[in-house]
Amino acid sequence: MKNFVQPGNTITLTAPYAVASGDGLLVGSTFGIAVGTAALGENVETALTGVFDITKIGSQAWTAGGRIYWDDTNKRTTNVATSNTLIGVATEAVAGGAGDTIGRVRLNGAF
Repeated sequence: MKNFVQPGNTITLTAPYAVASGDGLLVGSTFGIAVGTAALGENVETALTGVFDITKIGSQAWTAGGRIYWDDTNKRTTNVATSNTLIGVATEAVAGGAGDTIGRVRLNGAF
């Protein structure tokens, strides 16, 4: 194909805020995980697909297969849809204790 550009598992985005490697970022409707560190306005390679351990809201239980959203205000994941962006599904259950602040998410990659 003459029009093929790249596989699309990662793309370069402009960081909408400072990010470190492993941080989530939302650019318009595109969500991904920063592959490297970037300051606001810098280009950052961003993974769009895969399974990642991402910061979540503590005291919130997750079920395996449940929809997961990005809370761009607080820069973390949640299972609450209101005012948040759907990014994928939980791949395993997470307890709802205050210290349960990491969730495993399979990114949707369809946006």
